[in-house]
Amino acid sequence: MSDLVSASGKPVKIPGPAHPITLTHHPARVVVRAAGQTLADSRNVLILQEATYPPVFYFPREDVNRALLQKNEHVSYCPYKGDCSYFSLVLNGEQEANVAWSYEMPYNAVVAIKDHLAFYPDKVTEIRTEA
Repeated sequence: MSDLVSASGKPVKIPGPAHPITLTHHPARVVVRAAGQTLADSRNVLILQEATYPPVFYFPREDVNRALLQKNEHVSYCPYKGDCSYFSLVLNGEQEANVAWSYEMPYNAVVAIKDHLAFYPDKVTEIRTEA
């Protein structure tokens, strides 16, 4: 199968046996905390498992404390998921860059992560699952 090309001319790859991507609902509550604040708290988290990478929790935007996050200028691209935007943690005048990310217009294979944010485990205090 040949690779597709997006409207912007970027390569688009479809997940398959060589590079699988699965999306499932997490069965429990997941909480993200940083700098003594709760950044996300949800019972509607999606788990994205991509190839051999560690699983990633994607939180619905309505379960994220967006008042503490500010979209920044950093962007990246994934040929399986699309263009990616990044968010900084803003607290007491201080910023921690690129704490979270989001695919605003994800490709069809992962469209379920639209309107969701994910957090870098090494940039937050904890990502904890609860019953």
